[in-house]
Amino acid sequence: MTKRAKRKSKPNIIRRFLAVLGPGLTTGAADDDPSGIATYSIAGAQHGTSLLWTALITWPLMAPVQMMCARIGMCTGKGLGGALREKFPAWLVGVVALALLIANTINVGADLAGMADAAEMLTGLNSHYLVMFLGVGIAFATVWFRYAKIARVLKWLALTLFTYVITAVVLRPHWTAIIHDTFIPSWPKGHEAWATLVAILGTTISPYLFFWQASQEVEEEKAMGRRMLVQREGASSTEITDRKLDVGVGTFFSNLVMYFIILTTALTLHAHGIKNVESSAQAASALEPFAGKFASTLFTIGILGVGLLAIPTLTGSAAYAFAETFGWRQGLDRKFRSAPAFYSIIILATVVGIILDFANVNPVKALFWTAVINGLLAPFLLIGILAIACDSKIMKGQCSSRLGRFVVALTTLAMFGAAIGMFVF
Repeated sequence: MTKRAKRKSKPNIIRRFLAVLGPGLTTGAADDDPSGIATYSIAGAQHGTSLLWTALITWPLMAPVQMMCARIGMCTGKGLGGALREKFPAWLVGVVALALLIANTINVGADLAGMADAAEMLTGLNSHYLVMFLGVGIAFATVWFRYAKIARVLKWLALTLFTYVITAVVLRPHWTAIIHDTFIPSWPKGHEAWATLVAILGTTISPYLFFWQASQEVEEEKAMGRRMLVQREGASSTEITDRKLDVGVGTFFSNLVMYFIILTTALTLHAHGIKNVESSAQAASALEPFAGKFASTLFTIGILGVGLLAIPTLTGSAAYAFAETFGWRQGLDRKFRSAPAFYSIIILATVVGIILDFANVNPVKALFWTAVINGLLAPFLLIGILAIACDSKIMKGQCSSRLGRFVVALTTLAMFGAAIGMFVF
């Protein structure tokens, strides 16, 4: 064999790495939706750099949770709703699905409003018209295009999150104090700080991400030709290792962006006494006097990009939860006429989200308190996920590792502790 032939047969490491990235990357990126941006902006504006350390601890908590959800999808061949149905009564899973739909719909409405505000800054068009345009456009694309195209687009939209890293770098911060606040946690002081901590945990370790992650695994397997449940049950060690890398990169990226959003708003808004953020447009425009037009525009573009990524995730996760709970035909690989109930949930969540904008609900406050509600609900759902991950029969003999179960249990306790702290202090 010639040297040239040897070079050709050698695997391309970069191409292999990019091929592995998929459900974990898009789920991690969807975590930094306008809800997350609003929550992190509030954290930076109100508390400065004192909560930067949260980005450091949420990654090792978030990654095992998402990997456990991915493993459930890969090993059971079902989404999280279907797996929960095997372990718990249908009425209880139905209540969870309904709660998820309500929370996600409010989130969709606030996300659309945040995106429309950002688009209004860039175009000068009325935000109410933009909400309808964006909502209808995203819903149409989610229903019309099949899973493979949607997954490919979502994967590229994740790149828009780099705008927040660039924005922070443009500010040229002094790193000495920042490094201290990053690695030395400070105890939250007062109810407001505790509420912010719960909101950060709620928007980082969020119920809709659990359902989306597991359902994406099922869609990935369907795309490989495994249409029947029996074909999807179980996963090879290579598939699990690949997904660990995918989830690890996606969740790290998500928390890195979270860190830089808190840092950006802390160095600009908090440093100049601007602590009340009322809208995403205000958060972006308030940056301009201190960070310049370029940084403000990047921040605005980021809101639009992650909104386009997150809204299909929010509406889709609710649709999957309902369809798996009630046994409906479901999947983004199907056409509307073969899964009408599934797609009706997506359309319903989007329509109600559009209506919420005309009800003059403050988008940032809605996003923030949705994150708080998710922070309160997530630990209860994590108990159910742990129960499934430990059940050898449901997991087809491929239960999550002891370390993974320990970390997820620790995450559950941490989220309960933060919620209690919010009410006690």
